[in-house]
Amino acid sequence: METNELMSAIFLVAVLALVLPGFLSTNNKIKQFMKNLSIWTIIILVIIVIIYLIL
Repeated sequence: METNELMSAIFLVAVLALVLPGFLSTNNKIKQFMKNLSIWTIIILVIIVIIYLIL
């Protein structure tokens, strides 16, 4: 794994660690939780695709 890929992975994990507590506390209903989780999954996938296209 190259340094750029490693730094990108560390960055994504750090963002997840910062966002996850607030995300879980505001999503107390399963329907709302699944909707927000799918939105976050799409955002992360778009970021990963952009990173791989640029690098």
